[in-house]
Amino acid sequence: PDERSGARDGGGPRAAIGALLACAYQPTENSGTVTRHAAEQVARAIGAEFHIIDVDAQYKAYIATIEATIGRKLSWITDDVTLQNIQARVRAPSIWMLANLRGAVLLTTSNRSEAAVGYATMDGDTAGGLAPLGGIDKTYLRSWLTWMETIGPAGIAPIAALGLINAQQPTAELRPSGPDGCAQTDEADLMPYDLLEAVEDSAIRDKHTPIEVLEELLPRYPERTPAQLATWIERFFRLWCRNQWKRERIAPSFHLDDRNVDPRSWCRFPILSGGFERELAELRSYVARGGANR
Repeated sequence: PDERSGARDGGGPRAAIGALLACAYQPTENSGTVTRHAAEQVARAIGAEFHIIDVDAQYKAYIATIEATIGRKLSWITDDVTLQNIQARVRAPSIWMLANLRGAVLLTTSNRSEAAVGYATMDGDTAGGLAPLGGIDKTYLRSWLTWMETIGPAGIAPIAALGLINAQQPTAELRPSGPDGCAQTDEADLMPYDLLEAVEDSAIRDKHTPIEVLEELLPRYPERTPAQLATWIERFFRLWCRNQWKRERIAPSFHLDDRNVDPRSWCRFPILSGGFERELAELRSYVARGGANR
């Protein structure tokens, strides 16, 4: 039934979503009002159950416990990743409790682009039994969200509240703003998502070397210098190799494309490897001697 018939008989998509889906926003001191408002409005727009569970006290308690254990203060200068990860991990117990209370499956939020480079916290945002976005790259996901905001599938009205999501730059929102006032964003931490997916296609799907990836991307990204492209390509290869252990543990995902990075259904890679050290050294040498100049 569509929304109109659902309004008459109490059924329809919103009623189904309300019965099946519960969401929680779990802020710490680094969470912002913009993401909180967006999360609440989208949940309400689709009819999902919504909770706000403040985990800042638990986050700070873990920090205090570890500081007492190691005998020093933690700081963002020396302990950046540790302080980010504990925020993601401290959210897992509460959302697992909600799932258990409902007898429900906990959904993880990581997508294929994040899985490729390990941009996720193991036992944090990867906690759960099913990864519905695990086979979808971030660029496609962002375009799909825009479509859902403005058009939507037949029988279901566009979800205008998604504009609150689409207007933002993707962010983990785990690190304080820098001295320049700039907030953390995914692409500043990694690289532009469309380029990340282009590197993934060339390096993983097509099994190209770092130099071959660079030669393929140079004409596609004329606004980028060879040195900048090479830096991002090297970052991808290093993160890919370093994070295979995470991909081995990510929750099962749907196979929605002709490829994915799930080692159980498409892409095997050793947990311990040489890390493409020789090939990356060749890439740096190639760029330094001007081999990639246009």
